[in-house]
Amino acid sequence: MSGASPHQTVLLQEAVEALAINPSGTYIDGTFGYGGHSRAILERLGPDGRLLALDRDSRAVAACGINDRRFALVHHRFGDLAVVVRQAGIEVVDGVLLDIGVSSTQLDEGERGFSFRFDAPLDMRMDTTQGETAASFLANAGIKEITEVIRNYGEERFAFQIAKKIVAARSERPVATTGELAALVREAVRTREPGQDPATRTFQALRIYINQELDQLALVLPQAMDLLKCGGRLVVICFHSLEDRIVKHFMRHLASPDTLPKNLPLRSADLPPPKLRRVGKPLKAGAAELAANPRARSAVMRVAEKLAGSPAERSLARGGA
Repeated sequence: MSGASPHQTVLLQEAVEALAINPSGTYIDGTFGYGGHSRAILERLGPDGRLLALDRDSRAVAACGINDRRFALVHHRFGDLAVVVRQAGIEVVDGVLLDIGVSSTQLDEGERGFSFRFDAPLDMRMDTTQGETAASFLANAGIKEITEVIRNYGEERFAFQIAKKIVAARSERPVATTGELAALVREAVRTREPGQDPATRTFQALRIYINQELDQLALVLPQAMDLLKCGGRLVVICFHSLEDRIVKHFMRHLASPDTLPKNLPLRSADLPPPKLRRVGKPLKAGAAELAANPRARSAVMRVAEKLAGSPAERSLARGGA
């Protein structure tokens, strides 16, 4: 297989191990990126296995380089996972992997506008074929909306000061490049944690907002659960606390039994069971991986396994009639 890239896949072996791959199973890589996880999954699949991958970045799709009859890659955002899977003729799957966030390659492609390390057009779209750019948003949004985006998605305590500075600057000329935006943020933010550029949180916030990353994550999780077979695994890697919070709450909620009014005449065996069980504890990159790839320091992986739902499903899962 070809298609090597400078991107270093985070928690590669740990994520694939967590899927507990059945060689003849069907799997989904909802965030193909540059194919690290997909290649590792294919190595463990047998001739009857199948892997469907998605990515919203047309550059990542074009750079795929995987030629394997068991594999298909679709240019699509994972928030529409159920539609893509149905169109592929798949009804249920054995595992779903999601590696959330921007890739190292996207950050290092200066012209994409994700990073303030390069002076480039302020784009920030993962899918450059559609949607509003960050420059367009900053040109048209009011102070209140810009403040809310930077505060809510960047957890930036100077969000209002930054928004005010942006709106004042655009009255003279549009804020069109990453360098211009970073300079404005640095003027507005006078104090910051040691080692962190003052523009970090603002760039993160705009990227998350422009790509609807939290909305897409909230949409895909229940779809993934519906698609999983009993015993199927959901593996999610997050790099930001806002993303991880969504995953943690989703898994915690479905791992808890349904609450019913007290004194209902039901046997314990007939009570609605949890829909999933959490597998292991949240996992972070080890020392060796951090030494090789410092960007892995914020990664957190959570794993869940789908449980049988109805009494009939539970009986079947136990081998009953």
